Amino acid sequence: MRTHAPRWHKQASPDLSQLQKQWLLGTGSLTQKLMEACQGDFSLRILRQGLATPKVDEAKALKLPARQRALIREIVMSGAGQDWVFARSVLPLSTLTGRLRQLKTLDNRPLGALLFKDPTMQRSEIEISRLEPHNFNYPSSAPCWSRRSVFRLDQKPLLVAEVFLPSFEHFYQGQPSIKDHL
Repeated sequence: MRTHAPRWHKQASPDLSQLQKQWLLGTGSLTQKLMEACQGDFSLRILRQGLATPKVDEAKALKLPARQRALIREIVMSGAGQDWVFARSVLPLSTLTGRLRQLKTLDNRPLGALLFKDPTMQRSEIEISRLEPHNFNYPSSAPCWSRRSVFRLDQKPLLVAEVFLPSFEHFYQGQPSIKDHL
């Protein structure tokens, strides 16, 4: 079976609720927003981290040559004991030089915490997509809303994609607040 790359869009789907748009298109730190939503009952788990070849659409977003390897980090952010967001970060090797080599050793620290504290950080427009389970490396039986953007630190790019998992979706589909459900 041949799988197709996801289609990323710069505009929100009309099917999205206002609350979904706030989560998907919010320009602040998603990590910080999740921590606040679960009142500190937050955890981050690394699923995979290592050198690999980015997907074609990721390389294109980063303007990388075909088959150029990058550090790829896949994590799950959980709140209140439930997996809420799968995230995949693609860090070109040319980005991991100088003071940014610290990004190689994040361990269980959230990348977002470093990105949003960096005074040189710039962020591209957020793109959104409805990903099928075969488009991301997390066991899911349903399509999930996702977002991605290219960040630049010291003018060096890295791509972050975040997938809102089914265990999180019911919190933001017309619900007034996550805190009301914890």
